[in-house]
Amino acid sequence: MCARLAGGGDTQLKSIPMENDTDILSYAKYVIEVEKDALAKLVNRMDASFEDAVRAILGCKGQTIVSGMGKAGIIAQKISATMASTGTPSIFIHPAEAIHGDLGRIRKDDIVILLSNSGTSEEVVRLIPPIKKIGARIIAMTGSPESPLGEHADIVLDVGKIDEACPLGMAPSASTTVLLALGDALALTVLKLRDFDLEDFALYHPGGALGRRFLTVDEVMRKGEDVPTVRTGSSVKDALLAHGAAKRRSGAIVIVDAGGALRGIFTDGDIRRLLMAESAPLEKRIDDVMTRSPKSVKLGALAAEALLVMREKKIDELPVTNESGRLEGLIDVQDLITIGMV
Repeated sequence: MCARLAGGGDTQLKSIPMENDTDILSYAKYVIEVEKDALAKLVNRMDASFEDAVRAILGCKGQTIVSGMGKAGIIAQKISATMASTGTPSIFIHPAEAIHGDLGRIRKDDIVILLSNSGTSEEVVRLIPPIKKIGARIIAMTGSPESPLGEHADIVLDVGKIDEACPLGMAPSASTTVLLALGDALALTVLKLRDFDLEDFALYHPGGALGRRFLTVDEVMRKGEDVPTVRTGSSVKDALLAHGAAKRRSGAIVIVDAGGALRGIFTDGDIRRLLMAESAPLEKRIDDVMTRSPKSVKLGALAAEALLVMREKKIDELPVTNESGRLEGLIDVQDLITIGMV
């Protein structure tokens, strides 16, 4: 096993025997130090060209297309994914597939970011003429501004000469770390300058915890025939029949007036208490046994707000109304459990 050491501009190979855990950890720390040093150098190299790249992406009327070959291509995919999820329309194009038809994805209003540490990767370089012909602008991320990629790009982000952490000096390691960090810096700087907030971010991440955090009651509530509902003046028997006719099982019956405004709620617990206390419970008027002016939430409220009310009041159902107090739906705790909020 050899470690690649840089000194005096020359590269040396130094044998490091891997005989114990200390040797293993020493070499692992060395790899991380090399990559950390490469990032520190990148910070010092950043200049006005980075600002030009950010402004170009912000002003782009099309997509930001990212491409690279090999390990740089994997980094390009991540950069494109970060941009797409933070408000910058972006796709990844594989350079080999591009010359076999995927160049048709590129339009003149697009910006194409090409990643190549050497700037000479054949698959990347041969994309330049057709991209120029299409009319899209090219941003190069490379360690060789004098390379074919650097010479023909509209904007060059020069990462400088990078010593790889690989003991053979071959496998991309520090160079891909630097490309990834530079891509993150681009994507997140553009994000910071856009009118893009947490709700926008949640829109692109509906399956994650953040997406659930921004779900509204409108998106998860039961409505229509899924909500057992009766009018004021109905009997308890009518209420129970409505409960049985509802398409979805619920732990509550909602009571509304002739105009559809919320007037009360009658829960499973209320039914049990009524059966124990009354000799003819089914004939009683629902108005006399319902909970009046029940807790409710308005349309547009966050599902998280509804859950908070339900926890505080120790209830399992919560009616949803519009601004006029008209019943629009019902939140059941089971619905919140289904989407992973509980």
